[in-house]
Order: sequence, then structure tokens, then C-alpha cells
Amino acid sequence: MSGHSKFANIKHKKEKNDAKKGKIFTVIGREIVIAVKEGGPDPNNNSKLRDVIAKAKANNMPNDTIERGIKKAAGDSNADNYERITYEGYGPSGVAIIVETLTDNKNRTAGNVRSYFTKGSGNIGTPGCVSFMFDRKGQIIIDKEECEMDADDLMMIALDAGAEDFSEEEDSFEVLTDPDEFSTVREALEKEGIPMLEAEVAMIPQTYVELSEEQDIKNLQRTLDLLEDDDDVQYVWHNWDE
Repeated sequence: MSGHSKFANIKHKKEKNDAKKGKIFTVIGREIVIAVKEGGPDPNNNSKLRDVIAKAKANNMPNDTIERGIKKAAGDSNADNYERITYEGYGPSGVAIIVETLTDNKNRTAGNVRSYFTKGSGNIGTPGCVSFMFDRKGQIIIDKEECEMDADDLMMIALDAGAEDFSEEEDSFEVLTDPDEFSTVREALEKEGIPMLEAEVAMIPQTYVELSEEQDIKNLQRTLDLLEDDDDVQYVWHNWDE
């Protein structure tokens, strides 16, 4: 859900994801609806739906839940019509925050997002005010503990499939792609049986901000927690070096 520091701890991310599993399923359910409406219910002919299904499986969503979501989206012309709206703003000490939402009530969502920024001593900005500090990339995170493949072999598979960059951290590997090549690279890794902790198109910060004041950290964390607890919020990206 949340855009992470390049040094984010995998154990921390797993615990956070487990605690928010219900919210994650809601997010993925809405993404299934959008993908089916935009490209149809057949994943063989809909790369966006294939990506969402892969994300659902990575988050341990049951297959029957995925299939029900696809059938409901394909067969119910009266299903909720969700609108994508992106908000940009600043947290304490100028931390840049991008919030991507998927909502059926934009007035409700706008009011809530503005409130969350205010409660954390931040503020909403105008479109484009911080997005220039991020690069939109396909991002795949692989947990070292779950991957049996040698780092060099993994890197070659990713690069041969079209990845732009491969990096190794203490407990994870990160693969970055052009957004248009994301599906191809993800599917190449999936074909090799490589387990992916996260796989999505994300906003990657060009630089990171380190907070030193305890109150700033508390305020920013409050904003992020409020955003991530809101069902209308799909993704939160930031350049805070946690």
C-alpha cells in the first residue's frame, strides 16, 4: 500500500500487510472491477487484469474470491462506478506525499484526505506540486527468505525480460521497469516460479527526506495511518526515509 523507503524492512512490511489484510482485499477488489470494465473478464486478453490477479495471489487472496470478483464485475452493469483521483501534498518538514484513490464519492474522499493531511500538520497542494519529485516505475519486491534463486541468476532473468534496474538490499531484491514493460517482466519472473512480495506500478522518489524531530515523525505517521485505513485510498507514496 504505502510507498516505502529503499531501506524498508521486509519483516515490518509483512506485519503491516497482515494487519491490514482486510483493507488490502478491498483495494484489490476495486482494482479487479476497474480492470474488468476496462479490458474484459478474460485475463488472457487483459494484461491489467493479469497484474491484479498476480497481486491478489501475492496477498493470499483466495482463488474463489478472485473469481467471484471477476464474475461480478463482468455480469453486473450496475456495479459501482469508481473514479481514480490523485492528491498531492506535503507532510512535516516538506515530506512529499502522493495519494491515489479509487472512489464512488469524490466529495467524501476529498474531504477525508484533506482532513488527514491537516491532522498530521501537513497540507494538500495543487496537482503536480510534488509528483515531479517521483518517477513512475514498475516495481517488484522479492523477499530473500522466500527466493531460492541466486542473485545473479535472478538479475539476468529480470534484465533479459526488459527490467531497467535490479538492486539488492539486506533482506530483499528490487526490480524496476518502465511501466509499459511491467507486465512482461512480472510474467517472466512468475514463469520462473519466483515469489513476489509486491508487484505494482509505483511512484518512486528521486530523493528521500530524513526526519529528525520526534513530533514530525509522529505527525507524519498519523497522516499515513489515517490514509491507509481509508477504503477509498489505494496507494500512498512518500519520500520519507523511514
